[in-house]
Amino acid sequence: MNYLAHLLLSGPDPDWRLGGLLGDFVKGPLRGERPQAIEAGIRLHRRIDASADRHPSYQLALTNLHPRWRRHGGIILDIWFDHLLSRHWDDWYPQPLDAFCSQCWTDFRARKLYIPPPAQAFICRAEQFTLLQSYRDEQGIARVLTRVSERLSRPLPLQQALPELIDGRVALTEIFNDLFNYLLLEAKRFRQQYPGADSR
Repeated sequence: MNYLAHLLLSGPDPDWRLGGLLGDFVKGPLRGERPQAIEAGIRLHRRIDASADRHPSYQLALTNLHPRWRRHGGIILDIWFDHLLSRHWDDWYPQPLDAFCSQCWTDFRARKLYIPPPAQAFICRAEQFTLLQSYRDEQGIARVLTRVSERLSRPLPLQQALPELIDGRVALTEIFNDLFNYLLLEAKRFRQQYPGADSR
């Protein structure tokens, strides 16, 4: 899953949401350097990624990609799934996407002490350029794939996978819906393990 999916799956608590975002920036063991709820959100992020990778629907989506993309298929799908989530946001969450994103960035500014510089840079860019909202548009996804391509050790034009994703939109939407419903339940069960966590 990509940024937007992790923020939603983290639940309504701002600390858990921040942890859901930091899962892409904080690696290695968690040693209590951040509040418990933030580290719990990081653990949830890792659980979601592992659960998604093993899910039959996700595996099916990977096998349907052209062999050219197989090595980076997970990256491509995660970004495309954020596109599908943002396009159908109202089906998944009652708060409008713009308001949801604004609330996240406001909450995170109050927790800046716990955010490493690369994550702070991402948050500033996401807020300034309404990055997560841009996932609704195919051209926004093309830009994201282009930026990711430029950071690969062996550059590969991932944005060239976009026509294939668009052609497979119906099937991939069904796969995403099945996967995301499963992950919503997984995330809720995970949060229920922590006393005081909001398990909605």
